[in-house]
Amino acid sequence: MMTFEGLGLDARLVQATDALGFKNPTPIQEQAIPVLLSGTKDLVGLAQTGTGKTAAFGLPLLQLINAEERHPQALVVCPTRELCMQIVNEVELFKKFMPAVHVVAVYGGASIGMQIRDLKRGVQIVVATPGRLIDLIERKAINLEQIKYVVLDEADEMLNMGFQDDIEFILQNTPKRESTWLFSATMPPEIKRVSRKYMKEPKEITVGKVNTGNKNIDHQYYITAAHARYETLKRVIDFNPGIYGIIFTRTKADAQNIAEKLTREGYDIDALHGDLTQQQRDKVMGEFREKSLQLLIATDVAARGIDVQGITHVINYELPDDMEVYTHRSGRTGRAGNTGLCLSIIHSREIGKIRQIERMVQATFHKIEIPSGKDVCRKQFHHFMDKLLQTDISNANYETYEPMLAEKFADVSKEEVLKRVAAMEFDRFLKYYENAEDLNVRERERTRDFRSDARPGLDRREPQRRGVQRDTRGREFSGNGDYMRLFVNLGTKDGFYKASFLQFILDMSDLRKEVLGRIDMKEMNSWIEVDRGAAAQMIRSIDGKNYKGRRIRMNDANSR
Repeated sequence: MMTFEGLGLDARLVQATDALGFKNPTPIQEQAIPVLLSGTKDLVGLAQTGTGKTAAFGLPLLQLINAEERHPQALVVCPTRELCMQIVNEVELFKKFMPAVHVVAVYGGASIGMQIRDLKRGVQIVVATPGRLIDLIERKAINLEQIKYVVLDEADEMLNMGFQDDIEFILQNTPKRESTWLFSATMPPEIKRVSRKYMKEPKEITVGKVNTGNKNIDHQYYITAAHARYETLKRVIDFNPGIYGIIFTRTKADAQNIAEKLTREGYDIDALHGDLTQQQRDKVMGEFREKSLQLLIATDVAARGIDVQGITHVINYELPDDMEVYTHRSGRTGRAGNTGLCLSIIHSREIGKIRQIERMVQATFHKIEIPSGKDVCRKQFHHFMDKLLQTDISNANYETYEPMLAEKFADVSKEEVLKRVAAMEFDRFLKYYENAEDLNVRERERTRDFRSDARPGLDRREPQRRGVQRDTRGREFSGNGDYMRLFVNLGTKDGFYKASFLQFILDMSDLRKEVLGRIDMKEMNSWIEVDRGAAAQMIRSIDGKNYKGRRIRMNDANSR
């Protein structure tokens, strides 16, 4: 079996990996490190999150840089503050026996003045988020002209977040780089385009199949009616009493609302979304890492770059619109060789979406019955009994109180004591689930549920053809009285693709996806079908706002 020493690493780096307890490299490390140690070869590494990519590029960087030269020689670009800090923390551990090497993190939400001072002290490795790095370049606070090695970590996520122009700007400002290393979990067309434009005959390494999910993750789904989604979530949480997980929602409004509901009902949970200040975000993440919070509810954008060990469950409150986002969500569990569960709550019309994701991640999804109230009570009761039996009483001086306990419970049987203890802990579940309804959508109910989720006034058995409108490609817009067609002056030239644009307008308007119909995107502008009852809110929330310095215009398309 291969060792780190066998990969050709410096003895000081091998000593550091030994001190960390790392004996054998992971597959991505074993394949990438010998290639990267040459220092002159471009590389595209495709591997899921949690497979050891930081060591795969961090160890070669530490070996290649010249510690005597106190200027930036290596640049690592990643999508989020959390991932930026995580990379720096890991590299600090790897350079334990290389004290002359300095690494600094630069990211938004922190004092730029302090980061400039850190850079001026002299560093060899800079780990940065795109926005803050460009700020520093424009302020002439960092000079990238002597950068030899550029690493793009989680490249697909950066492109999904709209950083393509920023990445290209950064690559254009590193004219003397000897090699570019791109690491990604998936291989969308944008990644291929960047590699063709800025890399020279890159070596491509794939660990597992492209876009496939982690084989340590069990994918399951529940089918319920749309109106029962929250109650299903609550029941799933109660059925897994030892859960430590992340719940994903599409919008920040959903994340906040569900977190508030569950908090009121006694759950240790908090929300992570774009409206939080950096201080609030750090507080939430600190509590989650320390397991003061059992659950974190987050939007996809807010959760990017989160790397927390020991997550047992990922729950999709709703499936993502972009299928590749599912891979990133599920990759938060089942890390470092552990097993994990990815659970999705869907309604009957989303079975097709599940089949699409199955094909993409090349894994079988298992349909699971939503637990009954009795199932939840039984599971909670077993968990409580196990916890009671495993309680450590060896370190407490309970002998002092034994006479008092014996006297107090002299006339009470052991069985009654156990019942009373159980009732104190368990009474809430018994009362809540005593008459709990069946939340599963059965085969015979699916047609009824399919129609009950339809928008009012729209009979899906008889498609309405009156007033049909067509977009510029000849595709039909519904044109019925339930929808209004809106124009907006944002398009693909603004860095959007369909899923990211949908997420943007939903986040801006705090509306749900169910209010939207067809979206037709062009280079400079787009047309959106919106439920008439929600159109005014969407226009009010978006029209007149700014996006990347440009004023957004949104109005009724038929009034233009």
